[in-house]
Amino acid sequence: MEEIEIVIGSWGSYNECNERSLGSKWLRLSEYSDWEEIETELKNQGFILDGIDEELFIQDVSGFPDTNVNWDYIHPKRFFEILKESEVLENLYKCETFEAFLEVESFDEFERRVESKGSDWDEDIYLYRNQDWYDLGYNLLHDCYKIPDFIDSYVDYQRFGEELRFDGYQEYSDGIIEIR
Repeated sequence: MEEIEIVIGSWGSYNECNERSLGSKWLRLSEYSDWEEIETELKNQGFILDGIDEELFIQDVSGFPDTNVNWDYIHPKRFFEILKESEVLENLYKCETFEAFLEVESFDEFERRVESKGSDWDEDIYLYRNQDWYDLGYNLLHDCYKIPDFIDSYVDYQRFGEELRFDGYQEYSDGIIEIR
């Protein structure tokens, strides 16, 4: 897992092509306790937040699966605050769950979960790391039922696991995620 870092730009500087048009330096979000600290850092970098640089946007991201994110609609302050509220920046397991979640769902859905459940946004999300559909089917059937050895070779664990897609199970890069 990488640290989540962003580059913040401003539309005013971008449109003027001034010295801040390429945005801020990389900001490691876990190093800031609140948005005011980020604003102070931006001011130290020369941003004029009550002038030309008042309209901020996320210019670049690192350590974050951003394929299901429309950056045009997420203000950097909101992005930072939702990550803080979700405890993704402080908790390794929550961060791993967040990364897996974003592989199969949108950031908007993540934001809705955090708004409704706060830091418990992940209470009904389970990761089955390093498992494929066969492993999931095998483990769930053997955990729930006593499968006699002589029947075991007749069970299509792969197919059973794949059928669980209808119950909120989805594949992600490190295994299977269940979202209830």
